[in-house]
Amino acid sequence: MGNEKMGLRTVFVDDRPTSRQLRKAKLVVVEGDDKGKAYEINKSKNYVGRSTVNDITVSDNSISSTHFELRAEEDGFLLRDLGSTNGTLLGGCRVREVYLAPNATFRAGNTTFKLQPSDEVVEIPLSEDEHFQGVIGGSVPMREVFATLAKVAPSELTCLIGGETGTGKERIARAIHDASRRSSKPYVVLDCSSIPKDLMESYVFGHEKGAFTGAVSQHKGAFEQANGGTLFMDEIGELDISLQPKLLRVLENREFKRVGGNQTIRTDVRVIAATNRDLREMVNEGTFREDLYFRLGVINIYLPSLKERTDDIPLLVESFLTMMAERRPDLPKMRLTADAMEMLMAYSWPGNVRELKNVIERAASLSSGSSIERHDLHLSNSLSASPINMAPSTPSRSNAAASDDPNISVIHADLTKPYKDGKQEMIDQFEADYLTKLMGEFDGNISQASKHAGLTRYHLRELLKKHGLK
Repeated sequence: MGNEKMGLRTVFVDDRPTSRQLRKAKLVVVEGDDKGKAYEINKSKNYVGRSTVNDITVSDNSISSTHFELRAEEDGFLLRDLGSTNGTLLGGCRVREVYLAPNATFRAGNTTFKLQPSDEVVEIPLSEDEHFQGVIGGSVPMREVFATLAKVAPSELTCLIGGETGTGKERIARAIHDASRRSSKPYVVLDCSSIPKDLMESYVFGHEKGAFTGAVSQHKGAFEQANGGTLFMDEIGELDISLQPKLLRVLENREFKRVGGNQTIRTDVRVIAATNRDLREMVNEGTFREDLYFRLGVINIYLPSLKERTDDIPLLVESFLTMMAERRPDLPKMRLTADAMEMLMAYSWPGNVRELKNVIERAASLSSGSSIERHDLHLSNSLSASPINMAPSTPSRSNAAASDDPNISVIHADLTKPYKDGKQEMIDQFEADYLTKLMGEFDGNISQASKHAGLTRYHLRELLKKHGLK
């Protein structure tokens, strides 16, 4: 049985992708505590480890909480070690990621697995449309997401949207609301990353007058404001662990009390949450509740990075230029030269769609004509591509003096962008610079670098991947 029997295959009709077929497989334990057990692989992503948050849970104590991932791709099943303590070994060699041949055996901890191919096929439909409620994407990964959204949006199911920063999670949440039966009702956004810890409960549930110092009047929280509609909880991974049990109770019982209040308030809200963090890893670390993770992830939607959907770049560029023309009728309708488009297609886009949008808007504003040339893009100086050093400015040191120091770059807030976008870009700059220096300091040694930075190895690897660093 050849390697084509495992993994994903895209089906074409008249040169247009119409669906994807997942060739199923079985993960069989051939040696270890669970010897003889077989687990069906019928999804494109499967996490394996000791924790119950995984798709496949094993009892071997020498296996990490989330040890490895099996991902179905066009080239077969990709085995990825997720920063495990004892490693994943194939043929006696420790591997980070490798495509598995049919019936290949590999070892994790004290357990040996075999991946057995199957002739059974799971049909994964693709949307016929290249957009969903204003979200654009003609690539196979995005049309797969759109097909899922078309089924999920009319339901009342709680959704958890994952994906890297800048992939458009908030746009997807809004699209789900707009396509739902609640579209005429309130849509409330709660950014968990921008609210002080001591005020979070008040923002979520509201408070009564006099509940705490400064509570001069009654305040309705996000759940009351969104009653009858949708509450989008962005960056849910930033929600303090002490507040998570209360959120869980609201999701299960649909009732809550304001801070300082005794009245039980009923609520009819659909919750959509989003995160760029690995909640499985957070559950394993004890910083996110396992029961809340399962309650939020009734439906899991993962948004691909822009480098996984480069076919969409021309569509996105055209959309951004059209929006600019509508907002700025004083500017001529812009277009990209073939050379400029080639540069966009070759770039790694660590900031994803948000970065592409910023690059296009900047190039269109600064271009001297109606054509955006390659040099107008300034990709080598783009926010996510240029590591910088961040240091606070002080009254005793002027910006001019600080800029003369080669070890310091002063960041100026860009008021032409929304607060959240500007904040995220500054964070991205810091991350890229910190990681570059960190890996240089430890000569690329993941274990030493992660220990120094106070990160798990898996989290560090994901951050490096996000910024295109090795």
